[in-house]
Amino acid sequence: MDKKLTLSLDKSIIESAKNYAKSNNISLSKLIESYLKTLTKRKRSSTEITPLVESLSGVINLDEDFDVKDAYTDYLIEKYK
Repeated sequence: MDKKLTLSLDKSIIESAKNYAKSNNISLSKLIESYLKTLTKRKRSSTEITPLVESLSGVINLDEDFDVKDAYTDYLIEKYK
């Protein structure tokens, strides 16, 4: 069962969304419904690894005692001398 919803959005956003929906042959309502459905179904994981990051895994070898925070601090100190 469909139900009406009133939203208040910036005029330029509405126009951009209408143009996008029209160019993709979908109604603005269906576009927003699809977005909200995707947004609420997606499981959020703080440790989600993207395919790009996974492909780069193991490219750099660091010493076990390497401290990233110290290295970054040293970098910033050098940069802003």
